[in-house]
Amino acid sequence: MTHTLKTLATSSMLALAVFSAAPAVALDEQQKKEMGAFIREYLIENPEILIEAQNALEAKQQSKRVEQSMKGIADNRQQIFSSPTDITLGNPKGDVTVVEFFDYNCGYCKRALSDMDDILAKDNNVRFILKEFPILGPDSLAAHRVANAVRLLAPEKYAQFHRTLLGAEEHASEATAVAVATSLGLSEAAIRKSMAEKPNDDIVRQAYQLANSIGITGTPTYILGDEAVFGAVGSEVIEEKVANVRACGKATC
Repeated sequence: MTHTLKTLATSSMLALAVFSAAPAVALDEQQKKEMGAFIREYLIENPEILIEAQNALEAKQQSKRVEQSMKGIADNRQQIFSSPTDITLGNPKGDVTVVEFFDYNCGYCKRALSDMDDILAKDNNVRFILKEFPILGPDSLAAHRVANAVRLLAPEKYAQFHRTLLGAEEHASEATAVAVATSLGLSEAAIRKSMAEKPNDDIVRQAYQLANSIGITGTPTYILGDEAVFGAVGSEVIEEKVANVRACGKATC
């Protein structure tokens, strides 16, 4: 370390000590300028410190996010894994449950649709719950209202409805969702009657509350065991976490 850097380090530590031990003692203008010059010189000569600080900040934020998600999951297990308003695909008595928060207009959810199908095709002991989470505007909310009507009127057709609407390239809306539902044999009049009489406002509100508790800000987000998995991470990552839940009861052993 050069003499200048040693001086800087010593001065910085002394300044911190002064600020910590005696907050009432303030640097005069000249001391502030000298301290500022020392810090500026040190950072210019050692810019990697800024990267280290950024990495440390991101790690701290991620740690807090994981802590929040685990607490949110622990506090809301009944609503997450056993809500009567959710649709379950795969094995309803499977030994591992995967919960997916999704939006019909989420591009990443569309790409992740094949991940769900791959998992269900390979593993006949997975219970897969679809958690409707419309966050991408009025059209998403309307499409999910239609989906709720399908769930109520013909739950046996929901899986096909879900795959068709989510797998479509076009933007999801009330009109496109109704078109998918009627193509499966449902009556448009019955759909609209169900939407009017039994809207899914409470279901959506509960999903928002759960997401807020867990720290979910986007889709898709998966819940496995005690852990939230954020983003379209791919079927291999989900399969690995399913195996972990079987092995140790947690998504990460």
